[in-house]
Parts: sequence; structure tokens; C-alpha cells
Amino acid sequence: MSQLLEVSGVSVTFDGFKAINNLSFSIGDAELRAIIGPNGAGKTTFMDIVTGKTRPDEGSVLWGEMSQSLLKMNESQIARAGVGRKFQRPTVFEDQTVYANLAMALKKSRSPWSVLASRPSEADRVRIEELAAEIGLADALRRKSGELSHGQKQWLEIGMLLAQEPRLLLVDEPAAGMTLAEREHTTDLLKEAAKTRAVVVVEHDMEFVRRLDCRVTVLHEGSVLAEGSLDHVTKNQDVIDVYLGR
Repeated sequence: MSQLLEVSGVSVTFDGFKAINNLSFSIGDAELRAIIGPNGAGKTTFMDIVTGKTRPDEGSVLWGEMSQSLLKMNESQIARAGVGRKFQRPTVFEDQTVYANLAMALKKSRSPWSVLASRPSEADRVRIEELAAEIGLADALRRKSGELSHGQKQWLEIGMLLAQEPRLLLVDEPAAGMTLAEREHTTDLLKEAAKTRAVVVVEHDMEFVRRLDCRVTVLHEGSVLAEGSLDHVTKNQDVIDVYLGR
């Protein structure tokens, strides 16, 4: 598997607190990875660095076959290069339909306002319907997004990210606030997405991580504490001491 993202020796300090401490690890081209760890372990800061929101004090973040430095790009350039991020709280246009939300997200160089004013092409319509089916909202295309359940809004936001055709999808605690059935569908959705791109999931719900059935990276105090299958890392005494034993 070729490497898509290579984080090497990255550190960042906020007001004397080392949020990321010599962090090094890599993500493959079409890989599903879970990142777990206690609060303050550096999970969100790692995503902030990869998406350009936070600049590290040292280290490198290399991207793609050409090993481009993400640290030389701004947030919008990183997004255009193929890094998509989903925050914990779903952010969709609630007064617009599911169809309109997906149409606005399609990978095209145009403003949201021009999208609302224009009519999608036949190819756009086909793609929107494909995305809706993929995220489980085929029957909700004409519904306003504000009417959807919490889980459905999460799926819509994932669909909006997939519409931008990212090569790496960073997903923050997708299982939070979901019903069991919604969590199961979300697992299927992320596993399917990881067949054609890299998907990194930050999550606290161990049962959700187990269902993802993927490689797990455990962060602690801003660096990698353990890595491997969930069974492997949950038997690691250091992981038990700093995270699971709490």
C-alpha cells in the first residue's frame, strides 16, 4: 500500500503545553484507520495540523505520491488537494433540501450562490442520486435538511464531503449521539468509503471502533503510544494504564 499522508517528527506547543510531541505515523492510500486516546491526547490538534488550521513548531507533513508539504499550503489549498474533514457537530444548510446540499458540495469551481441559482446538469443529477443512495438518504432528497434526524444529518455531511471527491477523509466522533441502527449504518458507510480513499476516524466509542475492524493508533500526550489491531492495543499495558483503565 502506498503512503498518502506521512507525519514526521511533528510538535506543537500552546502556552507552554505540548499538545503534539514528536508525532510520527503514516496513512495508506486506501485505508481505514481509527485514532483513539484520552482527552488531551492530541487527536483534534493532529486533524487541525493536517487541514492547515494549526501550524506545528517543527516536523513535516507530506502528502501524495509527490510528497508535497501540506505545511506550505493554506486551508483552502489543502482542501482542494483532497483533504476533507467532518467535525463532530453536523454542519448542513438546514433550510435547503438534501438534494440542494449535495448539489452545492459537488466538486466544481463555483460559489454556493451560483449553485442555488443554476440547474444541475444530467451528470450532476446522476451523481447526486448516487451519493444519496450511498449515504442512505435516497428517499429524503426532497426533504429539508433541518427535518432530518441527528444521524441522517451526519450522513448528509459525509455525503457532502464525498461529493468533493477527497482522497483523505478525517471524521471526528461520528458515533456520538446516534442510535444503534444509525451507528451500524455509519460503520458501513465509512468502510465502503475507505475502499477508494483513506478514512481516518477519531472516536471514543470502543464498540464502534471494533465494528470498523481496522488498524488503530492510540495517542497519548501528543505522540503514538501503540498501534495495531484493536485487540492488540487493548492488551497493551500502557494503553490500559493511561486510557482504558479510567
